[in-house]
Amino acid sequence: MRVFVTGATGWVGSAVVQEMIGAGHTVVGLCRSREKAADLAAAGAEVLMGAIEDVALLKEAAGRCDGVIHTAFNHDFSRMAESGAVEQGAIAALGEAVAGSDRPVLVTSGVALLTPGEMATEETAPRAENAAFPRNPEAAVQALRERGVKACAIRLAPSVHGHGDHGFVPRLIDFARAGGVSPYIGEGLNRWPAVHRLDAARLYRLALERAYDGPALHAIAEEGVPFREIAAVIGRRLGVPVVSQSPQEAAAHFSWFAMFAAIDCPASSRLTRDRLGWTPREPGLLADLDHPAYFGG
Repeated sequence: MRVFVTGATGWVGSAVVQEMIGAGHTVVGLCRSREKAADLAAAGAEVLMGAIEDVALLKEAAGRCDGVIHTAFNHDFSRMAESGAVEQGAIAALGEAVAGSDRPVLVTSGVALLTPGEMATEETAPRAENAAFPRNPEAAVQALRERGVKACAIRLAPSVHGHGDHGFVPRLIDFARAGGVSPYIGEGLNRWPAVHRLDAARLYRLALERAYDGPALHAIAEEGVPFREIAAVIGRRLGVPVVSQSPQEAAAHFSWFAMFAAIDCPASSRLTRDRLGWTPREPGLLADLDHPAYFGG
């Protein structure tokens, strides 16, 4: 297959590119950075310079491919509303390029805000619009499906981990270094689902190869790791106290990240495993985190 991948040099996208090329597929990777373009070419992909704001470019590229994997997003939390709107336009353009065909479109989403405190499954409805977090790619996926496009959301865990991670867990490490403690909130029993980036990449490949036609798949290897256990590994590795904090204390420690530190969002991937035969095989979050690579070693 010839596959168009947006966000091809990102944390998840680069693993997807590696997985697809390793399976014998041709990848056209969208890249906005000249520096990163060299890495993408070295990985064996065809490099397309551009950004997801250029919807004409997206449509032209997707129209020449057998399938699309969308992983790009600007994670600047100060511009979330703008970034969300840009993503909606990009997904619409990608879908328009393949409308009327059987070519699949996979769109990256997440489980973090689906059903706080309850187990989310692949059949859990997409979350409602939320002004506090104005990103909703699944609304765009639904619009494509209503037009007959074979589109599916791949819901990622809050922690997509692996050595080289620059997501949620490294932020926790940075806060612990700066604050001199590794805290959890209350009893610390709120749960974070997790998946290794290489396991997630294999799910994208399986879904695309089988042209999976469904509303959602879950890239979830661990249903819910207690936050207290994550804090414990960080504290031991940094040599700082592991402490319980009140929500008010946590707001001071974590700042804008406090909402994510408090979130309880267990999620299942049973249906995904059954439907695609996907079996995670990489290390779990705590084993991966308990390694010098996460701490500059």
